[in-house]
Parts: sequence; structure tokens; C-alpha cells
Amino acid sequence: MRLSILALVVLIGACTSFDTHRDPDASAPPVIEQSIEKESNSATRPGYDQIVPKSELLSIYGLKSHEHLISTDWTQIPHWLTDDLVETLPALTQSCSALKKYAAWQTICNNIPELSDLAVKDFYEDLFVPFKIINDDGSESGLITGYYEPLLKGSRTRSERYPYPIYSAPDDLVSVDTDQHPSLKDYRGIARESAGQYVPYYTRKEIEEGLVNLNGKELFWVADKVELFFLQIQGSGRIELEDGKIVRVGFEKSNGHPYRSIGRILVDRGDLPLSKASMQGIKNWGRENPTRLDNLLRQNPSYVFFRNLPQTLGGPIGSLGVPLTPERSIAVDNRYVPAGFPVFIDTTRPNSEQLLARLMYAQDRGGAIKGAIRADYFWGFGDEAGRLAGSMKQRVAMWVLIPKSLVTGKQHVPPVID
Repeated sequence: MRLSILALVVLIGACTSFDTHRDPDASAPPVIEQSIEKESNSATRPGYDQIVPKSELLSIYGLKSHEHLISTDWTQIPHWLTDDLVETLPALTQSCSALKKYAAWQTICNNIPELSDLAVKDFYEDLFVPFKIINDDGSESGLITGYYEPLLKGSRTRSERYPYPIYSAPDDLVSVDTDQHPSLKDYRGIARESAGQYVPYYTRKEIEEGLVNLNGKELFWVADKVELFFLQIQGSGRIELEDGKIVRVGFEKSNGHPYRSIGRILVDRGDLPLSKASMQGIKNWGRENPTRLDNLLRQNPSYVFFRNLPQTLGGPIGSLGVPLTPERSIAVDNRYVPAGFPVFIDTTRPNSEQLLARLMYAQDRGGAIKGAIRADYFWGFGDEAGRLAGSMKQRVAMWVLIPKSLVTGKQHVPPVID
């Protein structure tokens, strides 16, 4: 077996994405480089039938190609039989709220088993075809990191205790067609008008220095600048107000600038050892170096604007437009994995060799989540979720489950079980 080494960069903090929830440029945890040993190209191995999905995956679901998808069978997915697939049904229901408009998903979404149904495995195997995901270079493993929904202390009004604003999007921030304005492709089409032309929007430094009129755009004020920075990385969170009420905010827009890891900066200049370049390590450094903090944070030009979210949501909203399900939702690169589709992951829990193999749903994305075998695991809300997210940097293998009609062209109806 031919082996090679892939240097993967892990970005700061506990991560992905909620595109309508999380900063799509700042979608992964601490900036650490680690080597991941890669396996041989699965296309050269026996047991793969080389079935090609229909081109609908490209035209409707936006995949860049089929070349990274290698058809396989259920027996080739390690630990497929050990996952409690009943637990996936709430996440499937959320995906269906976005995907049931597509013909390939109608049979699936109209036949979701009951939570008590022991035949969930048969449901998946009847209606989906598994495809192993490979990287562009043919390797079969990649990186999975984690993200979560943080809790910040805040207020509806500015005070000495709560001096840092959470803003909604400014009026002069616009989205443009990058085909018509190719110079803005690196900024995801986010721009402002200047002298009759569209130019990149202001950087974090320019925004914080007051070049943008944000009067009246303050949603809340929070106590901690470092926590606010990490809220922007997560893209969604909750604010505990002075009266004890908890409100929820989510990603509205970003300024379009690419994310730059401050953890990597701290390591490169010798301010933090690699072993401490975690979310908590970066927070501690910021509190110990308050006079240097602004300069560090402004090295990341990306900036996120938020919106209020209803308290009735079951979770933060991902880029698919549905609430995320803790430990069943992931963020992916939608050029390789179609939004909303089920994805089986084979990895380990953070900082351990304990198996973590389960079916997830690709309900989110992030600009820093790039490549075929690259995912961000949503751990949920609170301190423990943050601890797990901030330390997750694991090797992973991934399989995407594709509706059978996108492979065979025929609709499949599950058998009736008495």
C-alpha cells in the first residue's frame, strides 16, 4: 500500500460553520499543523463497482464533479451496524424540511420511520446508495474538527461592564455576482460601492476603527472581547442578559474577507507553544496580554454580523437553513458533499482513541472547511460542548449516502412492514 503525508492546517477555536449561523470563513478549531497518514487510492482497490451518480448531483446539488465519490456497499462501511440509527431521525427530519422539494428526496421524506422503529437500518439501505469519499489526490482520510454554541454574558445597553457590541449587518454591505465581478471571488462576492465601483468590504480593523456607520445596528453588548471574537468564529450563540433571560443570535452576514488564524500567528511568533494553541489557550493569552489583544484580533480581517433568532428553535441554524442537531450535524465543503445529505464518519473522540463512528447530516458549511474529507462536528451548547469542540482534531474517513434515484434514475419505495 502506497502511503503519503498530508499537512493539514487546523484553524483556531472550536469551530464550521453556520453559514446563516456561523462565520463561513472561520469554520474550524485551533490553528495547529498535524501530519495525517493517507491510504491508497480506493479506485485501485477491489470491492468498488465504480457506479457513477447522475449528473443531477452537479446541476442541482452543486457538486464540482463525481470523481471523489467511489461506489461501495454497506459491508464496506466500518461500524455501520453499531450505530443507533434511530437517533438520526430528528436530523433527517430537519434535512427533509429543506430537501423534500427535490424529486429524489420525496420518497425518503414521505417514509421516515417512527422513532421507535427498529427497521431504520433497512430504511437507509433500501433508499440510499453509499459512496466512499476520497480526496482530490486519491487519499482516503482527512480531518474532522468541532464547533459548538457558546454562552456569553451581555446586556441590551452599553455600560462599563458590557462595552463590546454585537452588530447586525450594515446597510452598505451588498452581495454581487462574482461572474460579473471576478475580482471579488476571493471575498465571496461581498462588497461595497466606492466611486461607482464594487470593492471589497471593510476589514475587521477598519470596522473596529469606525469606518463603517453602525449606529443603531447594535443588537447586544457583551462583557468579553475574546468571547465575542470566538462567537464570530462559531457563528451562533446565546447571550445571558442581566435579568437572567437568555437570547439567541445567529450568523447574518460576514464582510467576505478570508479568515486568518490568530492561533497560527501566536505559534509562529513564539507567543504560544503548539500544544497550547487551543481555543482556551488563546483566550488565556488574550486575558494575560490585554494591551496586545486588539492588534492580534485585527490580524484576522474576517468579521461577522448577527441577527436575532427565535428562542423556540431546537438548535442554531446551519447553512441548510434548518436547526442543527447536536452530535448528528456536521459542516462540510458543499463542493464535495451535497447539503443536507447523510454522511457516515469513522473517527475517534477528541484527544483519545475511543471510537466515534456514526451517521451525521451535512447541514452546515464553512469557508475554512475545505476539501472532500473535511468536516466540522457540531457538539451542541455549553461549556462541555465547547471543551470537546476546542480539542477535536482527529483523522476521519467519510462516506456519503446518496438517494438511489440519483444513481439508478428510478424511485425506490421501501417495503411495507407489518
